[in-house]
Amino acid sequence: MDAKSPMISADSSQMAPNSLPNAAGWRADAAAGVQRSLPEVYGSIAIPLGGHWFRRLLAFAGPGYLVSVGYMDPGNWATDLAGGSKFGYTLLSVILISNLMAILLQALAARLGIATDRDLAQACRATYSRPVNFLLWLACEAAIIACDLAEVIGTAIALKLLFGIPLIGGALITALDAFLLLLLMNKGFRFLEAFIIALLIVIAVCFAIQIVAAAPPVAAMLRGFAPSTEIFTNPEMLYIAIGILGATVMPHNLYLHSSIVQTRAYERTDEGRRDAIKWATTDSTIALMLALFVNASILIRSY
Repeated sequence: MDAKSPMISADSSQMAPNSLPNAAGWRADAAAGVQRSLPEVYGSIAIPLGGHWFRRLLAFAGPGYLVSVGYMDPGNWATDLAGGSKFGYTLLSVILISNLMAILLQALAARLGIATDRDLAQACRATYSRPVNFLLWLACEAAIIACDLAEVIGTAIALKLLFGIPLIGGALITALDAFLLLLLMNKGFRFLEAFIIALLIVIAVCFAIQIVAAAPPVAAMLRGFAPSTEIFTNPEMLYIAIGILGATVMPHNLYLHSSIVQTRAYERTDEGRRDAIKWATTDSTIALMLALFVNASILIRSY
């Protein structure tokens, strides 16, 4: 055998307290029994035990790309277009800094999920009081709703521009995406990941072609990645820079990433978790560098 699944008890929805590493700090009432995050796909993707390192990277590739979608939503596109059209390449440095911030946060989320077998929501529930958890739930729901509004309205506008579909009809068509994703997830988590990765590849290739066709000045672009004090002295530029940072803050992505990294069947031992953290962090870093390329391309093409 070249792959191994974690040892899961007959009751896969519950875990004993002593199966949680470094569980100090959880509330006593929360550590009594913990439901697995996404139990229907928990540990469902086999990981090769031997062979070339690239096989292990491919096995862990997927969660980072699902997360990276949140960093290429219409909010990012709008702020990138506004920044590039008004201030040229100056705000490329803000995109770079916000992306580095996202890489750090997502790496921490993946580390939490793998090291503790809890997603961020479960960790919050096991750590904070009920009123604090209720406020965290409201904040996360508000963030998801705000993000979904941008996605639905943006897609509806795109369908209107491309095919002349009325905005209401476009919004209803967009709502069907949720059912499509649930269908793919029901067939297997790898199908969902492959679908998302295919869409991201199409986006990246399109922007790569546009950048090559536009042939922007390389020296000017590289200077744009160096932070400028003008960002702080120009109020309008500062306003758009804050918008770029705000579009990058995706709290629901932290909840998502800490959960879906547990779909891999890595060994639930200290050594197995360290290895999984390494590959999961590599996966999310590569995926978010793709998001950096897309966002930077939008800003460059809008100049």
